[in-house]
Amino acid sequence: MDRKTIDALLNKIDASATHEGDARTRAIVNRVVRDLFYTIEDLDVQPDEFWAALNFLAEAGKSGELGLIAPGLGFEHFLDLRLDEAEQKAGLAGGTPRTIEGPLYVAGAPESVGHARLDNGDEPGETLVMRGRVLGEDGAPVGGALVEVWHANHLGNYSYFDASQPAFNLRRSIRTNADGTYSFRSVVPIGYSVPPEGKTKQLLDSLGRHGHRPAHIHFFVSAPGFRKLTTQINIEGDPYLWDDFAFATREGLVPAVKKEEGAAGKPYDVSGQFALIDFDFTLVHDRQGLPSTEVERVRAEAA
Repeated sequence: MDRKTIDALLNKIDASATHEGDARTRAIVNRVVRDLFYTIEDLDVQPDEFWAALNFLAEAGKSGELGLIAPGLGFEHFLDLRLDEAEQKAGLAGGTPRTIEGPLYVAGAPESVGHARLDNGDEPGETLVMRGRVLGEDGAPVGGALVEVWHANHLGNYSYFDASQPAFNLRRSIRTNADGTYSFRSVVPIGYSVPPEGKTKQLLDSLGRHGHRPAHIHFFVSAPGFRKLTTQINIEGDPYLWDDFAFATREGLVPAVKKEEGAAGKPYDVSGQFALIDFDFTLVHDRQGLPSTEVERVRAEAA
């Protein structure tokens, strides 16, 4: 079928509308349908293949894996790059690099000022202390900024989604001190893979790709008047550090991990050896006319 015939069919479908509807939704859906029609024709997609794809998406939605498939196919990273481009065109620079949120945030984590302990003392693994400041692009400290942090346990699982873990395990919200400082104690996370029997693994296998993520820690960092930062830091030395299936690793987000012991741990109630990460977050002031960094999406919220 040639493009002229396909376009005539698309025009007929669009003309079937009985009222104006939402112009933005109509434009996006029409464009996506057009591109899919062209793809079906160009690649000679057969009915069995079309329905297999539709059934796959239905099953992935039912199992809650669309939030994994989106970063796995590069969509989240692509959206980040578009935000980067918009900010660069507006002359914004100097902030901490953003990277993907992923699907495992949970709202409502306990909040404290200055410091928090993320684990309950029962988590296996090496003790971790991470500390630093939240700064503006001019280097001035941002007091009262909110640092939301979450990461996986020693099995690569996240609390709330893993019912065996205590509520908000390895999740906290920290308000920075007046001098912009924050710190937290936890355990060094490990890398993990997508569910071995899941739809994401099935798709990645078909694409000849792996589903591994390097060890990482997630953050939201926000303050009034600044653009919200969604980012992660990665743990150096992980074998998948620069081969993340979700394309989240970025330059500037792989801090050094130092080994400390003794008096260095006293401010954090740590005795013996521990891993220490020093990392400052830099926020940039918001500006009119830019895409929002407050992304509206369905997120988990503990009861």
